[in-house]
Amino acid sequence: MFRSGLLGKLGDFYKWYVLGLVSVGYILGELGHYLIGTTSKVTAEDLHYGDKSCMLNATHLSLSQLPVVCEKVNSSEICESLTLNGTRYCEWGYNGLGIDYQVLAGPAFMAVFTVVGVVLGVVADKYNRARILSICTLVFVVAILLMGTVTEYWHLVVLRMVMAAGESGCNPLATGILTDLFAEHQRALVLSIFNWGIYGGYGIAFPVGRYIPDLNIWGLNWRLCYYGAGVVGLVIAALTFLTLKEPERTTIGEEGNTKSNDATLESGKKVPQVTIWHVISQPRILLLCLAASIRHCGGMCFAYNADLYYRDYFPDVDLGWWLFAVTVGIGSVGVVAGGIISDKYVAKMGIRSRVLVLALSQLIATLPSFGSVVFGPLWAMITLAFAYFFAEMWFGIVFAVLVEIVPLSVRSTTVGVFLFVMNNIGGNLPILVDPVSKAIGYREAIMIFYAGFYGISSILFFLTMFLMDGPVEKQEETTTPTGLDNRAYSHDELRQTRALPNSPNSRL
Repeated sequence: MFRSGLLGKLGDFYKWYVLGLVSVGYILGELGHYLIGTTSKVTAEDLHYGDKSCMLNATHLSLSQLPVVCEKVNSSEICESLTLNGTRYCEWGYNGLGIDYQVLAGPAFMAVFTVVGVVLGVVADKYNRARILSICTLVFVVAILLMGTVTEYWHLVVLRMVMAAGESGCNPLATGILTDLFAEHQRALVLSIFNWGIYGGYGIAFPVGRYIPDLNIWGLNWRLCYYGAGVVGLVIAALTFLTLKEPERTTIGEEGNTKSNDATLESGKKVPQVTIWHVISQPRILLLCLAASIRHCGGMCFAYNADLYYRDYFPDVDLGWWLFAVTVGIGSVGVVAGGIISDKYVAKMGIRSRVLVLALSQLIATLPSFGSVVFGPLWAMITLAFAYFFAEMWFGIVFAVLVEIVPLSVRSTTVGVFLFVMNNIGGNLPILVDPVSKAIGYREAIMIFYAGFYGISSILFFLTMFLMDGPVEKQEETTTPTGLDNRAYSHDELRQTRALPNSPNSRL
């Protein structure tokens, strides 16, 4: 009895250990993903890519002291001739921006990330997810480590593609594992904590990418950022391989037992196999994916441009630690709050309540996100903190909704396809920031693709809510009169057996 109780306690601890392990792995993957944004200026200077511009090189000066602001000068000759009290305060060089950077940050990563993510989602539905996840972790960790050795721009492009291939498996694989380990009343919170890895890695990238290159330890400059992340990642990859076990796959959400399940089973009708195409063609899946894609574009636009934007507009103010505190500190509180709120009300209102939280959180975040671009340094950080608290509620809840409305047989595949679409739209649209900024201004382009897309996503999430079901009535497991076990079928599987052509009950 003592042994049984001890194993039970260890079992409860193990699932939280798994959450911590896969979350740290995801943080490292996202750190490698977003480091290019915070190291781009020094990386571009070393590898010679992207645009050149006039930049302030005297950090002890404020913009109010300058007779001419460096960033307003478009000529290298004029830039290098600007002086204050006989001392040059501007320099002409690579600024880390331009189409080369936008391609490196977005499409070069997303092109591979999205395609391989779908493939790994299909594989995860059939094979051992824990083993596949450990291999994926090793692949992206080695790629991050090798990024510190590059000597050409194209080397960096290729390694980001390799890193994308490895990291693409993290979300669908870990989401499936965590969904099977945790109960419904914890699911949104757990997935929110895991998906906070995106913002954790992104937030940590600010101090790492800004300050470590300046230290120039062992003469490695920006390369030490990638070496350090890679070495820590190797430890996580080893732990993932040695300690992560494949959990038993379970049915959840709409696959729970219902009266309609019983009726279908008692009638003796054969339930047809639901394919991935049946699932993703549902209007609620399509609209949820579109809303998530637009929201993802807003987040990616800010992620890829935040450090460069604030360096460009406020070159005399060091906002590195402020950005770290807001993205990691305030963002993490928002992630947890969103998960708790969603989990608290899902039993009363059903999956519909999760989508309502999505719509309201993004709507509230829209106005302060505009403020984070319009205002000066102090109020930009204050409004950014307020925006982040509500904006970062979204990611974990989206995937809690997704895994609860799709059948077990295609769950990981659906997550992979969902990520494919979401990342292709949301991850590649920020490349338009470069041409739009050259047409109407960098600040205006950020306002459109960052804050503007938050507002559009809130409207789309609100419309999606009306396509979701309310509370699902569940029954205790019983044995049916026909002798069949009361296996959980999804609503979509059952509708195919009951719905007639043009019937209002047919959603596929």
